[in-house]
Amino acid sequence: MSRWQPGAKQRLENAALELFQEQGFADTTVPQITARAGLTTRTFFRHFTDKREVLFAFEAELPAIVAQVLRDAPPALPPLDVIRIALEQVATDRIGGAHGYLRTHRSVVQSNEGLKERELRKHSVLADAARLGFLERGLDELTATVAAHVAVTVFNVSVDRWLDSDGSSLVEILRETIHAVTSLSGQDE
Repeated sequence: MSRWQPGAKQRLENAALELFQEQGFADTTVPQITARAGLTTRTFFRHFTDKREVLFAFEAELPAIVAQVLRDAPPALPPLDVIRIALEQVATDRIGGAHGYLRTHRSVVQSNEGLKERELRKHSVLADAARLGFLERGLDELTATVAAHVAVTVFNVSVDRWLDSDGSSLVEILRETIHAVTSLSGQDE
């Protein structure tokens, strides 16, 4: 085995997800993950602190991604339009091609109470990052907080609907979900 193998992190993530799906999260060990990936446990711990981190490694990137998409949205847009544009950008640039991976990821997370808690933490991290982004855009604290939670809810509902669908576009599902939010006021946009 060569010392520096390209794509090691991605190989470990793929191997872990396969094993979690096959034998369950609790019954999968780090040595099994590294054997499946053809790597060493030392390489595993260079990339992840534990096997849970394999599923949530991208969490550290979320605040920067959210901040950037909120910063990139035109300044005069109202919050719901910012949410729509930002989520469509994330859907197109970051997750549009990951349907199978995310479906398996969700299945693994839903099979373990500790992973479900960690998933909720991810939602909280997203909401905090969005709130800060909306504050930077000049919204007051209450409006920024509500907009952030609406954004996270729209995102989560849309992704779940997308993962349950066969072939639907995530962007189209996001638009339908935002339309459902706007229709709550009785004043369809």
